[in-house]
Amino acid sequence: MNVIVIGGVAAGTKTAAKLMRQDRSAKVTVYTKGKDISYAGCGLPYYVGGSIENREELIVNTPEKYAGLTGVEVRTQMEAVGLNAQAKTVSFENGETVSYDKLVIATGAVPFVPDVAGKDLPGVFTMRTPDDAIDLRAYAESNHCRSAVVVGGGFIGLEIAENLLAKGLKVTVVDMANQVMPNLFDVEMAAYIRRQLQSRGIRIVTGAGLEEILGNEKAAGIRTSAGNFDGDLVVLAIGVRPATGFLSDSGLLMNRGAIVVDQQQKTNLNDVYAVGDCAQVYNRITGKGQWSAMGSTANITGRCLARNLTGDTAVYKGCLGTGVVKLAGDLNAGRTGLTGEQAKEAGYDVITVTCVTDDKAHYYPDASAFVTKLIAERNTHKLLGIQVVGAGAVDKMVDIAVTGIAMGAAVEDFDTMDFSYAPPFSTAIHPFVQACYILENKLSGAFETFTPDEYASGKAKGYRVIDVHPSAAIPGAEWVNLSKVTAPLEGIDLEEKLLLVCARGKRGYFLQNRLKALGYTNTRVLEGGASINNVKAAFAGGVLPAAEIKRVKGLGCLQDKRYADVFNVRVITRNGKITAGEHRVIAEASERFGSGAVTMTTRLTLEIQGVKYENIQPLIDFLGEHGLSTGGTGSLVRPVVSCKGTTCQYGLADTYGLSEKLHERFYVGYHGVTLPHKFKIAVGGCPNNCVKPDLNDLGIVGQRVPMADFSKCRGCKKCQVEENCPVKVAKVADGKLHIDANACNNCGRCKGKCPFGVLEEYKEGFKIYIGGRWGKKVAHGTPLTKIFDSEEEVLEVVERAILLFRDEGISGERFADTVSRLGFDYVNEKLLSDTIDKAAVLQKTVKGGATC
Repeated sequence: MNVIVIGGVAAGTKTAAKLMRQDRSAKVTVYTKGKDISYAGCGLPYYVGGSIENREELIVNTPEKYAGLTGVEVRTQMEAVGLNAQAKTVSFENGETVSYDKLVIATGAVPFVPDVAGKDLPGVFTMRTPDDAIDLRAYAESNHCRSAVVVGGGFIGLEIAENLLAKGLKVTVVDMANQVMPNLFDVEMAAYIRRQLQSRGIRIVTGAGLEEILGNEKAAGIRTSAGNFDGDLVVLAIGVRPATGFLSDSGLLMNRGAIVVDQQQKTNLNDVYAVGDCAQVYNRITGKGQWSAMGSTANITGRCLARNLTGDTAVYKGCLGTGVVKLAGDLNAGRTGLTGEQAKEAGYDVITVTCVTDDKAHYYPDASAFVTKLIAERNTHKLLGIQVVGAGAVDKMVDIAVTGIAMGAAVEDFDTMDFSYAPPFSTAIHPFVQACYILENKLSGAFETFTPDEYASGKAKGYRVIDVHPSAAIPGAEWVNLSKVTAPLEGIDLEEKLLLVCARGKRGYFLQNRLKALGYTNTRVLEGGASINNVKAAFAGGVLPAAEIKRVKGLGCLQDKRYADVFNVRVITRNGKITAGEHRVIAEASERFGSGAVTMTTRLTLEIQGVKYENIQPLIDFLGEHGLSTGGTGSLVRPVVSCKGTTCQYGLADTYGLSEKLHERFYVGYHGVTLPHKFKIAVGGCPNNCVKPDLNDLGIVGQRVPMADFSKCRGCKKCQVEENCPVKVAKVADGKLHIDANACNNCGRCKGKCPFGVLEEYKEGFKIYIGGRWGKKVAHGTPLTKIFDSEEEVLEVVERAILLFRDEGISGERFADTVSRLGFDYVNEKLLSDTIDKAAVLQKTVKGGATC
């Protein structure tokens, strides 16, 4: 038997290898377009991020190694261009034509690249082969890329985004759909994933169709239907298409480019078979055709085909669309089966439940939670699908569901299964079974709920929100102490509509159980609680309590003293720098959610004026979707300010670059670290002090220290150095130039002024002031007793200053007070040479004293 296999990655090599093991007399030849075979396509994003260090780790087998292991002949760089099924021949681009007894088409898929301007620019990448990953990582490193735009919010796009973020790039993901991972996760689960990714620093933009890739000599971002997005590189992860273009006139039956096969991988042509990403398989639940471009499907169908070709019967019973993805270091997602929407479209009477459970014993280190959505048929209780998000082993949850769905199980069938348990791995009742129990309670009517999707669509309108957290946590809601509920709730009628909300849904269920026993007839629990829902409740009488005004102040929303429910919302800039696109977003936000006016603060943040209380969260969400945030208040590191020393004629330092590093490391990185009071940082490019560095808790000033060679001084009657010294500390006396080093401000204005070369050499660096402040009490900072040579040194000292303030400061005092109380010499020594135990300091409990 002469078997020709076209395609040498997953399905092709699996088929060929298994076929040879089944029949050692067969002649099997693999023809592949590329130079590599059997590479780890699913591992490519992790090469980009550095988890996989070198190219060799991506190659499962070289052609030579594979041929030696299997006995299969391998022909690389052989691109098939035609099939003559009647003659049983395949023709190749190099002019060769080969005949076959059996033909296996396993050509896989190719990335979809839309025909837009700029798609061929340097810096534009797809992700399909090892060379794609190698080229992307090399480009990012050699071009010192600091930002990236990923077009496509599916598995590959989000994996690439996570790995680019891990390399330190600022990442924006853009998708034309209205959610991430469309057709894979239902809207509410996708929304939860989106919020989690945005909280970890990945900007997500949906509803934005790609129109152009921007840039002249190389990629600089994209233009979309929703605006422009900047990036030093662009990754097109829009999806893939079956690589079957060369078969268009072959007579093969295809559906949208995918070759239609039966359950034994046969096509409509005699002795022609297809497996992998180029073939259409079947959905195991609905029986309908489905394209499953997954490595798992490719390998499974490849093995089945090899058995079928050698006399066995191996029926492929269909796929479930199973997938799992690592979205961040502490965030995974997995799914299988039908989504809620797909199940409805398939004609099922659908019931779902969304719940939050522990992923292992809650007391075990690193214990976290699963957010799980189960989809089932209402009448039969048959499990149809699952979606899971969490830090732990979501694949285990999904695989249990795969097994159950494949066996036609109802949710009750899992109730008493003996799943493995130990505290490091699971809970005593497995999280999957807990989810089944919750759905069973809903099916029986014991658990009456609103799903997250129902709540978001407004179905809970008219319900009174009851807060069932251990302590009050929902602004405007009435808090109920669950443990004290033994009688009807005071002031609440038995027929009143009540929405019971806790952190996850469990305490809400417990309260519902008690209230039903007490005669309440109209209660609903919000599935997933405040963990996955944005819960809102109206304040009694419409008056905002002081605690709520304080809470939103911590978000950067300051009450307008003229109105009870109007706020001015601070939008954080990168030290006064924002892009034109961000300007447009802020302007739109101001018009949609505020009065239309935007002001600037003295700390270089923008303030959207006239935002009604009910618009605060929608405004914050809108800004977050576009990579912007609010804040700038509280006992925290405040937004960093800087002058324009990078471009100013007097600038001695890259103030934009340094202040951005300070912003990312301390404003962003320390944003959850409470200090005794606010901590302000300013960066000045030169001793002109335009940004007043010495009036900040910590100020940085660029320096150019003269290293004079006085032996070259001619004692000129009119000394150009003396003439040009702005602070008049350079003087000629007794025929020689003298510079008072203690009085010199190191502005560097004397550079090159002496025609005889007295001042040609300088030491570039930074002076750091500590303990400055302005306001009701003014204090000028004192410079540390060292000129710092590098930005790295500066960043280290800034961190030490913040840690010292957190460790030894007293609640309510500014850093100036701390320095004064401890003594400058003590603080100077601590910052320059003493050790500070960062981990211990960050573990301390500190009460902040800032009131604004």
